[in-house]
Amino acid sequence: MKSSSDVTRSVSARAPRPASAQAPRSASARAPRPALARRSVLALAAAGLTATMLAAPAPAQAEPMGVAAKLPAPTGPHRIGTVSTRLVDTSRRDPWVKSVPYRELMISVWYPAAGGTDGASAAATHRLAPYMAPGAAERWNAMSPHGIPKDAIDFAAMRTHAREGAPADRSGGRRPVLLYASGANDPRTWGTSAVEELASHGYVVVTIDHTYESPGVQFPDGSVKGDAPLRKVLEETGQSEMPALLKKVLDVRVADSKFVLDRLGSLPNGLSGVVDRRRVGMFGQSAGGIAAAETMYEDRRVTAGLNMDGTLENNPEPNGTNLTPVARHGLTRPFLLMGSQGNDRTTEPSWRAFWSHSTGWKRNLTVRGSKHQTYTDLSALLPQAGVGREVVEEHIGTVEPDRAVAAERAYATAFFDRWLRGRDNHLLDGPSGKYPEVEFAG
Repeated sequence: MKSSSDVTRSVSARAPRPASAQAPRSASARAPRPALARRSVLALAAAGLTATMLAAPAPAQAEPMGVAAKLPAPTGPHRIGTVSTRLVDTSRRDPWVKSVPYRELMISVWYPAAGGTDGASAAATHRLAPYMAPGAAERWNAMSPHGIPKDAIDFAAMRTHAREGAPADRSGGRRPVLLYASGANDPRTWGTSAVEELASHGYVVVTIDHTYESPGVQFPDGSVKGDAPLRKVLEETGQSEMPALLKKVLDVRVADSKFVLDRLGSLPNGLSGVVDRRRVGMFGQSAGGIAAAETMYEDRRVTAGLNMDGTLENNPEPNGTNLTPVARHGLTRPFLLMGSQGNDRTTEPSWRAFWSHSTGWKRNLTVRGSKHQTYTDLSALLPQAGVGREVVEEHIGTVEPDRAVAAERAYATAFFDRWLRGRDNHLLDGPSGKYPEVEFAG
């Protein structure tokens, strides 16, 4: 068995590959560490987890010094509300801390909020929700996430466009519901720009933190659960044992997602009366995209899914082995693959397998000049962090950040509108002059 330092070196010290050879990976390098190779790890894998978690610094008790960065405003017609809540699954022990006889999660629910008189009242009585809880923000900042220097952004001071606890808009009847899963060792907030966009277009979106994998999950009692238990497992795992560990991490994510699906009938703030549990989709970036595909394969409640740059195999580097069940068997229901530049069904072995076995509607898009983290809030936040152009290009590519955000939002909305609402704007039919950076690979 290799030591933790050997494992870390084996998955993080490789030289970067050309963009054309890069494959989806699980998590990006954390500055100020040396640049890491673009890896495809089950998305939970050795890349994201070992490279970032084994060396994860302890949060410093210091006053925030960064800017309160802003996310782009959502473009849909609806105001947005949000609530967060703790869910407890008493049917299983925690997979990472065996002494805990249950599995607890934190979720946030984003939804169309009431307009008119009720909306005006909500704006006066419900504050704009923070981007992250203070304890979670402290852990995230300490990691210098994805090229954002420590203390460059005050994540706790950031505000979203959603009102905390605002009354839901019930005028449109029951609404389709989406689950969102973030990448490996990333918080559930790391896709807020896309989540808010979809909520503003009429969706109820549930974001999930995977306890003991996320760097810091703050619960209502103020406690913060970090990733130390999973880091300890990684330290004790040899390279030959990594595929089995990666499979376990994926299995835990899928089990968490199924449990959240079970609880859609008991959401807070009366939202269970708003969601339509017959119209469910799931999407995510990197590890979250893998979890979306695998959850959809295992649970037919998920009607449509979107994977943003997550490989579908349990390896530190993609080689077409240790494929996930969804890659081996495919799907019969609609699924969209969105890859970074050079990553598509012809270059990524697990995507090629998935494509050949899937009989349902499918599309594969890439964004020219993009990188793995382009499909996260990094596209909006890194340019506000006081870094140079070379840092921006290293982490989110040469695509203009605002164009990347607009493309991700537009195609995600078009996909779910088509398959959960029966509204086809034909954006997915072929290349569009409105989004020239988006290329069709299938």
